[in-house]
Amino acid sequence: VQLQASGGGLVQAEGSLKLSCEASGRAYSTYGMGWFRQAPGKEREFVAAITWIGSRSYYADSVKGRFTIFGDNAKHTLYLQMGSLQPEDTAVYYCAASVQGDLHYSSSYYYWGQGTLVTVSS
Repeated sequence: VQLQASGGGLVQAEGSLKLSCEASGRAYSTYGMGWFRQAPGKEREFVAAITWIGSRSYYADSVKGRFTIFGDNAKHTLYLQMGSLQPEDTAVYYCAASVQGDLHYSSSYYYWGQGTLVTVSS
């Protein structure tokens, strides 16, 4: 089971980026997947998540209205479309897969990708 995140980079404030997380078949067939981020000196925090049954999505208040999480079943890939990026969005972004539990909490996730760095300049 592997998750491969990509798409990070340097972007100016108010810009956009699209993160991708390619999952092996077993990870993709889990209950749901999510994105977390960790800024320098801070704890990892929830960003967004989606369930595969019903396609229910959840967002942190800080990104609601700016970020969109969605998946492509055919490509076994999870995405995070990020818009109106701000310097405070600078962090390493991780994708993860959950087999059960509340998708807002990192403890609900069993599989984790390696992270991709997003840097937003002012």
